Amino acid sequence: MQLLALNGSLRARSSNGAVLRSALALTDATSAVADLGALPHFNPDLDTEDAAPPAPVAALRRAVAEADAVLVVSPEYAHGVPGVLKNALDWLVGSAEFLDKPTAVLTASPSPAGGEYAHAQLRETLRMMSADVIADACRNLTAIAPKTDPATGTVTDPATLRDLRTALAALLTAAATRT
Repeated sequence: MQLLALNGSLRARSSNGAVLRSALALTDATSAVADLGALPHFNPDLDTEDAAPPAPVAALRRAVAEADAVLVVSPEYAHGVPGVLKNALDWLVGSAEFLDKPTAVLTASPSPAGGEYAHAQLRETLRMMSADVIADACRNLTAIAPKTDPATGTVTDPATLRDLRTALAALLTAAATRT
């Protein structure tokens, strides 16, 4: 089972990075994290039928296509999806890599409301892209920052870890039924 993760935060010590690292540690699936920071700004003129897409875009598309499932982890920024993640999704909209791909969305924020706006936006965008967004695998984790270990950069809260384990099990079960 191949799991690809997309992290909407480029910060090295972000709480979403902690959620991502913790989630990947809870699974036996082979996993990779896409490098969204390497992508150029979305420009449809760079992605025409007559030209090959930029190398980082081609690598992202290949990684999504080869994955059995995709895990999207993101903070909320100004009540929305961070630009780096939106940019990555924009590069994928016109291609078919997300077609029926089992996908989970995890949003994490120290705010009591969590990342509810970004969470809803991501799920809607991914559904529009024809991803199979697995409802039982999606989570909006609130007040996550105090529940991480700054030394290891991982989640320490047992209830959150159980929730992540349940979410990943739902995602990987959905993916297993397709292979």
